[in-house]
Amino acid sequence: MRAELHREALDALGDANRRAILEILGEGGHSVQQIADRLPISRPAVSRHLRLLKSAGLVIDRPHGTRHIYQLHDDGVEAIRDYFVATWGNAVARFRIVAENAPADER
Repeated sequence: MRAELHREALDALGDANRRAILEILGEGGHSVQQIADRLPISRPAVSRHLRLLKSAGLVIDRPHGTRHIYQLHDDGVEAIRDYFVATWGNAVARFRIVAENAPADER
């Protein structure tokens, strides 16, 4: 499940507005209107971005009266973190091997 989550989540992060929404949600739960008030895009646009982020597993929502409160989804955020840890961990290990095996005058 993690591999599927991180693929969709990485695609979703390709948009600056969606990244901004995630930064806002990093502070805690917000309604669509609260998010729209902080961004230079319309409320309907925020709703569309939130639907995509939700389908990518990065946010969840819960009803609160007549509104929905959106917040980060731990599983999606962890999948992204795990992906970067694995990817960059492997890259660092490969770099270390190359650096240690390079002739002294190339270091």
